[in-house]
Amino acid sequence: MVRRAVAELLGTAFLLAAIVGSGIMAERLAGGNVAIALLANTMATGAALVALILAFGPISGAHFNPVVTLGQAVLGTLPWRQAPIYVLAQITGAIVGTAAANEMFGFPLFFASAHVRSGFAQFFSEFVATFGLLAVIFSCARFRASAVPFAVGAYITAAYWFTASTSFANPAVTVARALSNTFAGIRPADVPGYVAAELIGCLAATWLCSWLLQSSCVRDTFESEY
Repeated sequence: MVRRAVAELLGTAFLLAAIVGSGIMAERLAGGNVAIALLANTMATGAALVALILAFGPISGAHFNPVVTLGQAVLGTLPWRQAPIYVLAQITGAIVGTAAANEMFGFPLFFASAHVRSGFAQFFSEFVATFGLLAVIFSCARFRASAVPFAVGAYITAAYWFTASTSFANPAVTVARALSNTFAGIRPADVPGYVAAELIGCLAATWLCSWLLQSSCVRDTFESEY
């Protein structure tokens, strides 16, 4: 369990370093072109996800996301007693990764974001993004488990562009990104709405997938893969 927790912490830390760090670099180099900056941020995030899931998947399952942990606990693929340890490691890792990114680019370790992300469209986008992410993970795990890293990276890359919120789809990521007033940041006041939408999207996707894919099949696939 200690190795799993450390893998979750490290993987989530590097994920946030990629998200926040590439956002800072992209904004600096894009010359004010927000579309180019977002494209660079998107590519770095998607690529990092694939690499990190491949690296840490055999150790912890490479959740890096409390809603993935929650969904697996609901489906029975992860013991409930392990879920809080996973979530704590993920949140800690996300905060550490954000601090590392801020430090690498000469910013304070933590400084609250002023990037406004509020309103129904944003919150609904987070519901859609999270629902889709969980559906992709559970479905790929059922039919082609080896493709999960690439499917997750591809989905998040696409969801950056087809959702108004740029697809956080991760409560740990949402909390940590509030601690960096940079391109990838989110205003702390908007965090509760994002997290609530993500949790609702998680529960909706888990409920649907438990019927659509048969939870026993999903459980067997995850256990054989990890």
